[in-house]
Amino acid sequence: MKTQEIIQTVDDNYMPVFARYGIVLSHGEGPYVYDNDGKKYLDFLAGIAVNVLGHGHPALVAAISQQAGKLIHCSNLYYTEVQAKLVESLAKVSGMGKVFMANSGAEANEGAIKLARKYAKKINPNKIEIISAQHCFHGRTLATLTATAQPKYQKGYEPLPGGFSYVPFNDIEALKGAITEKTCAILLEPIQGEGGINMPDETYLKQVRQLCDEKEILLILDEIQTGMGRTGTMFAYEQYGIVPDIVTLAKGLGGGVPIGAFIASDKVASVFTSGDHGSTFGGNPLACAAANAVLLAIEEEGLLANAKELGNYFEKGLLVLQAKYPKLITQVRGKGLMLGAQLTLPGRDIVNTCLTKGVIINCTAGDVLRFVPPLNIERAHVDEVLAVLDAVLAEL
Repeated sequence: MKTQEIIQTVDDNYMPVFARYGIVLSHGEGPYVYDNDGKKYLDFLAGIAVNVLGHGHPALVAAISQQAGKLIHCSNLYYTEVQAKLVESLAKVSGMGKVFMANSGAEANEGAIKLARKYAKKINPNKIEIISAQHCFHGRTLATLTATAQPKYQKGYEPLPGGFSYVPFNDIEALKGAITEKTCAILLEPIQGEGGINMPDETYLKQVRQLCDEKEILLILDEIQTGMGRTGTMFAYEQYGIVPDIVTLAKGLGGGVPIGAFIASDKVASVFTSGDHGSTFGGNPLACAAANAVLLAIEEEGLLANAKELGNYFEKGLLVLQAKYPKLITQVRGKGLMLGAQLTLPGRDIVNTCLTKGVIINCTAGDVLRFVPPLNIERAHVDEVLAVLDAVLAEL
């Protein structure tokens, strides 16, 4: 099919919920993707922090291909070795107890909410409320979009489930003031992704952890975007010197194959019994094989160190652009290869112009350029993006 025919076919048949760009991607290699007309793009969005190994990574392709020839799906009524290896690895790298495998970030957060409420009700039947932070994003199911403290995602879906309240991110006093005897959990992203790459103070998450311990409240960290090495450690919480009670994962976990997970301490996980939660596709052999390959590649290829090193290099380059264009960029923030550039104007036109010049990025929160490339990029790729950004900003 030709490009315009593909676009028209999708527009005619797909529900109109995505603001798509007018290109058709056909294949990828490393950090690059190619459109239906053969144009090459450097992908610094990586499927929104999903393609942590880039495109067509040989080990990931081989793992998926080999598993597809053995067993694609097996219900959780039975055991598989590939799932056993994955949950053991996730428990080990997280430093936590038990794992549940899901299919997406929203499912992982939904499961974490269920687990937190069941655990809290063992302490007090009235402990049902979950506090999240303004400008967060936790998913699009009814419960997770209610936890997402952004009215634009909630409008039109009322009545929303009860039991959620919101406080400003990075404001420990506001959080203290919001806690009641009904509070069962605090749900936070260590770094807010969709909200604009919003960073916590260095002590904020430690203060939250301490507050949860004092009040017998669970701490749930949504590491769907920050996890899997994105910030230079496997989990962002490692850099803040804490461990949550529950952590959620998705995006980069499967390197592009849909998969999600939530991991909890043994104490919290123990309240789940047979039939309390479930998933037909969660933890299927194909997705588990992909995740195992991703975890192995991160370890063997030194991608945590690369994310930290290249993140620092990229951040310095963005700061140079900020100094050069202070009327356009007011701040650069983030950790590792999760970076944002705060603009003084809406960012969509900059994203569109970069696209015409062969670089894929995106804009979140309306005026923040977001960069979440594959974790195995090289300095030359960063230099290529910085050069394009420089040219685009110069035109403004």
